[in-house]
Amino acid sequence: MSEKIYPAEAGYEEFKKDIRKLTNIDLEIYKYQIHRRVHTLMKNWGLSGYQEYFDVIKNDQQKRREFLDYITINVTDFFRNPERWQTLREKVFPDIKSMSSPTLNILSAGCSYGQEAYSLAILAMECGLSFRILAFDVDDGVLEKAENGIYKAEQLCTIPQNLKNEYFKPYGNGQFEIDNRIKKKVKFKKFDLLTDKLPENQHLILCRNVVIYFSSETKEKLYSYFYHCMSDGGYLMVGTTEQIFRYRQIGFEAAGSFLYRKPYSVSDGS
Repeated sequence: MSEKIYPAEAGYEEFKKDIRKLTNIDLEIYKYQIHRRVHTLMKNWGLSGYQEYFDVIKNDQQKRREFLDYITINVTDFFRNPERWQTLREKVFPDIKSMSSPTLNILSAGCSYGQEAYSLAILAMECGLSFRILAFDVDDGVLEKAENGIYKAEQLCTIPQNLKNEYFKPYGNGQFEIDNRIKKKVKFKKFDLLTDKLPENQHLILCRNVVIYFSSETKEKLYSYFYHCMSDGGYLMVGTTEQIFRYRQIGFEAAGSFLYRKPYSVSDGS
């Protein structure tokens, strides 16, 4: 028995347009799996019509937050995938530190609740970099929490104790707040990676566990977009399930596991 193709159902096209207007999330860019998640949640809420589904999302803030969390899959940890952070410390940061730019531009694309962006800032601080970090997400709710920089104790379990002592302070009720030295290095902003204009001259972009449900065409468009806004010699790190198969056609060279580099132009002599 073949799977039901939800996008063909009457009313779904209008629902997607309404969701785009309300949340700025375009469900058209995703593969089938994300549409299945949309309909799973609809079923879980006991709803049978798209207009009723949209009205609930529009009028109930808690339900809207549940919908956005379920669709955008905001799951992250500090220093997630330790081997990737070792690569940043031992290979990427020393390389970009040698660049002539006085301040390095680092981008966390799809920053969720801020753990990745703050991890980047902590590591860059430890490595003696002069840097600034932009952290983008389409979800207002997670951006607000990220800017607050307050986390439960169990959310810090992946942070080495020495870094926890140095960059976090007790906030009360078993919570901890990120130090202002780190906060001021990170700017959070609502941003649609596929429609908004990315800032140029980025020395490092992390886009991990963001495009897992994107179509192949959407992924390639995004990676090409990254390439053109990166500094020569800059790096792109993707998630451990998001290998770029056509990286050469885009212009990248392989620089390690799930790591790609924009080569220097011939005129640079590098």
